[in-house]
Amino acid sequence: MTAGARVLDAGGLVLAPGFIDMHAHSDLAVLTDPEHLAKTTQGVTTEVLGQDGLSYAPADEATLDVLREQLAGWNGIPDIDWSWRSVGEYLDRVDQGAAVNVCYLVPQGTVRMLAVGTGNRPCSELELQRMRQLVDQGMREGAFGMSSGLTYVPGMYADTDELVALCEVVAAHGGFYAPHQRSYGRGALEAYAEVVEVARRSGAALHLTHATMNFAVNAGRGADLLALVDAALADGIDVTLDTYPYLPGSTTLSAVLPSWASAGGPVATLQRLEDPVQLAGIRHAVEVTGSDGCHGVIAEWETLEISGVRHDELTALVGRTIAQIAVDTGQPPFNVFVGILRRDRLGTTILQHVGHEENVRAVMAHPQHCGGSDGLLVGAKPHPRAWGTFPRYLGHYVREEGVLSLEECVAHLTSRPARRLGLTDRGVIKVGAAADLVLFDPSTVAAGATFAEPRRPAVGIPHVFVAGAPVITDGARTDALPGRALRK
Repeated sequence: MTAGARVLDAGGLVLAPGFIDMHAHSDLAVLTDPEHLAKTTQGVTTEVLGQDGLSYAPADEATLDVLREQLAGWNGIPDIDWSWRSVGEYLDRVDQGAAVNVCYLVPQGTVRMLAVGTGNRPCSELELQRMRQLVDQGMREGAFGMSSGLTYVPGMYADTDELVALCEVVAAHGGFYAPHQRSYGRGALEAYAEVVEVARRSGAALHLTHATMNFAVNAGRGADLLALVDAALADGIDVTLDTYPYLPGSTTLSAVLPSWASAGGPVATLQRLEDPVQLAGIRHAVEVTGSDGCHGVIAEWETLEISGVRHDELTALVGRTIAQIAVDTGQPPFNVFVGILRRDRLGTTILQHVGHEENVRAVMAHPQHCGGSDGLLVGAKPHPRAWGTFPRYLGHYVREEGVLSLEECVAHLTSRPARRLGLTDRGVIKVGAAADLVLFDPSTVAAGATFAEPRRPAVGIPHVFVAGAPVITDGARTDALPGRALRK
C-alpha cells in the first residue's frame, strides 16, 4: 500500500463510477461555489454545461450584458470576473479549480445572438457562415457538441435548415446535438421529429435533452416518443436521451411569453409589457391560442408555481401558484403574471406542474436513457432535482419501485453518458481509468431534497472522489478542488 494512503471500510456499500449529469445548469456555480454541494453530495463527478442553447461563451461584451440579464433566473448575476470570451477561455477558468469536472456544449442561441442578434428574422448567408465559424471554433476548443433552446430567444428563431447547417459542423468534429426542442406540449412529437430530421440531414449524433411528454395533452403518450426514438435508431441515427426523475418542470416565468414578445431581448420585452396593444396580443397568445413559449399550450395558471425571485420584495410569492396569487389579490391571473414579470424584471423562476408519472417511468426504462438533473441552483425554492436527481433514481425508482435494477440504473448514470460523450476513461471502473468514484449504501440512498426543503443533501452517499481526490468523506465536503474542464 502506498505510504499515506487511507483505507476505507466499504462494507455494505456499492462502489460505482462517479455519476455524470448530462443536463446541468452549473455554468456559473462551478466558478463561484467551491463546495458545490448540490452536486458533490449526490455523487456527481462530471456535469455537462452550456445547455438549452444559452450560456456565456462564446460571447462579446454586448452579448454578455444581454445574457447576464436574460439568464439571471437560471444562474443569478454573481460579482465575478467575466473576462473570458471564447469557449476555450471559459474552460480555462474552470481549470483553475472546481469541485467536479465539466463538459461544455456550444450554445446555439448564444451563437445566434452574437452573429444575428436577438431579433426574430432569418439569418443571412454571411451570418450563417459566421455562426458555423463560431461553432467550429467552440468544437476545436473542446466542446462536445451543440445545444439548442428552441423555446427560448433567440435560438427559437432558427429554422430547420439553419440548425442542419450548424449541426454539420458539429458532425464534422464527431460531436452531438442536444436540443431543447420547440415543444414538450402540443406538437411535441412534431418537435421531436424535427430534431431527428436535423440529425438525419446533418449526420450529427442526437441527444434528446430532458426528453419527456408533458402537459395534459400528452398524458400516457411516453410510448409514442419512444416509438419515434426506436424508429430513428432503426434508421441508423445515433440517438440517446436524458431525463430527471420528477414530474414538475422548471424554467423562468418569462418563458411562458410568445416568442414575438421576447424578440430583441429583456429590455424590449419589458417595453412590450407596458404597451396596451401588444399586451392584448400577449394575452391572446397566452390564454386563447397557446403561446409557443409555453409549448403551444394555453397557460394553466394553477400549474405555475413561483420558485425564485430576483428582487427580495417579492419573496412572499415563492411557493404560490399564479392562480393562488390571483385569488388572494382579486386580480385576473394574467394581470398577476404580467405584474410579476414587470416587478421582477423577468428574473422570476417557476416550477411547472405538467408531468406524468407513466411517461417518466417509460422513458427512464429505455436502453438509450441517461440521467440529467436540469437543476437550477438559484432561487428561494428551486426544483429539488438540482440536489436530488441521482439518489432519487437509486432510492425511489430502484429500491422502492423496482423500475430499474440497481446495475441497470448505475449504467444509466455512468457508462451510458460517458459513451455518449466519448469519455473512454470515465463511467467505468478499470485500471487506467480516471478515479471518479462514488460509494453509496443501496439500502438507504435517497434524495434528501424535497419541494419544501430543496437544498437538503442526499442520504446514503458517504464518499465521492474526483480524479482520486476525496471531495466527500464520511458525508462531509472536503476542501479539494480536483475538477477540471474535460475537452473533447
